[in-house]
Amino acid sequence: MGDPVAVDSTYRVVQWATGNIGTRSLRGVIEHPQLTLAGLYVTTEEKEGRDAGDLCGIDPIGVVATRDIAEIIALEPDCVLYMQQGCDFDVICTLLESGVNVVATCGEFHHPESMDPTVRKRVEAACERGATSIHSTGSSPGFISEAVPIVLTSIQRRLDKLQILEFADVSSRDSPTMLFDLMGFGKEPAEFDTRRFAHGAVAFGPSLRLVADALGMPLDSVESTGALSTATGDVEIAAGTIRAGTVAAQRMTVSGLRNAEALITFSATWYCSTEIDADWDLRDGGWRVIVDGDCPLDVEIRLAIPLEQMAATTPGYTANRAVNAVPIVCEAAPGIRTTVDLPQVVAHMGTHPVASGVGPDDRPVSRKFVL
Repeated sequence: MGDPVAVDSTYRVVQWATGNIGTRSLRGVIEHPQLTLAGLYVTTEEKEGRDAGDLCGIDPIGVVATRDIAEIIALEPDCVLYMQQGCDFDVICTLLESGVNVVATCGEFHHPESMDPTVRKRVEAACERGATSIHSTGSSPGFISEAVPIVLTSIQRRLDKLQILEFADVSSRDSPTMLFDLMGFGKEPAEFDTRRFAHGAVAFGPSLRLVADALGMPLDSVESTGALSTATGDVEIAAGTIRAGTVAAQRMTVSGLRNAEALITFSATWYCSTEIDADWDLRDGGWRVIVDGDCPLDVEIRLAIPLEQMAATTPGYTANRAVNAVPIVCEAAPGIRTTVDLPQVVAHMGTHPVASGVGPDDRPVSRKFVL
C-alpha cells in the first residue's frame, strides 16, 4: 500500500477525453490545489485545437487539446485521467510504458484476477517497464461497490450477506439515444435485449469479487439476472414518450455466490416512471447498503439533487473520485492497483493556487482559477 500523500505535493495531469464525465473531470483538475493540467487529449476533430477552459466552460487557460498521443507523452505528465468510452489497451500500455500513471473510469482494472490473463500480463509488464500504476474507479462501480462496503464491514466480525441497492430516476435525462436505443426503455418487453442484464456480471462482478477476497470470503461464481416493468399509462419524459405497456423500469441484479448462497449482491433499479405494473421500491436516486452480520447496518445514501438538475450534476459523482485518486495512484507501487491496495481516497479542498501559465521547463501548464 502506498504512503500517505503530502498535502503540498503537486502532480502534472492530462485529461483524456471530454464527454460528460471527462468534461467534469477536466474542470476538477484545473480547480484542484495539488494538480496542474499539463495537457488535454480529445477524440473528435471538432474539439482538436480548442482551449481546455473553453471545453469545460471557463476562461481560456492556455492548454490546447490534441489528438496526438505522442504530444501527450512528450509533456511527461505524472498521470492521465483516462475517460474515453471503451478501453484501448494499446493506448493504456503505451502510456504506462512511457512512465505515465493512469486513473481510469473504465471497469477493466477493478479486480486483476478477473481480467483476461494475457491482457493482465501485458498491462502488468507495461507498469513494470514504466514504473507506473493504473487504477479503475468511479461512483458505480467503485465508490458504492468497493469503498463503502469495505468501510461498513470494518465493524463486523461475521458477515452473512451484503446487499448494495442502486436507484436512478432517469425521467429528466434528455438522452433519447441512451434511454431508448441503448437501455431499451419504451420497447415492448418481448423486444427488450436481455443481454443488457448479462453484462452486469462483467461490469460489477470484479468489484464484488474484490470485496469478497478482501474479507477472506472468495466467491465461487457471479451471476446476473434482470426484470422489467411496464408503464400503466402513457408517460412523457424529457427524452420522449413511454407508451403504456412498454418498458418503464428495469432492475439488474448481480449476485456473488459462496457455498451456493448469495453473499454479496448489487442491484440497480433504473426507472422512467413510478406508475408501473410491479410493486417495486422506486425510491429517490441514490443507494442503500444493507449489511447482515453480527453488527447489522442499513445505510441509505440519497443524491440530494432536484430532479431537474440531476443530469447536470451526476457526472461529478464519477469524475470527482477519479480526480481525487490521482495523488495516491501516482505514489503507489507499480502495477494494477485496486481499492484494497491503495490508501483511502481523501479529497484535498485547499485553496486553489494561481499558476503562471508556463512551467519551469517552459512547457505550457494551466492557470488555476478560484471558481
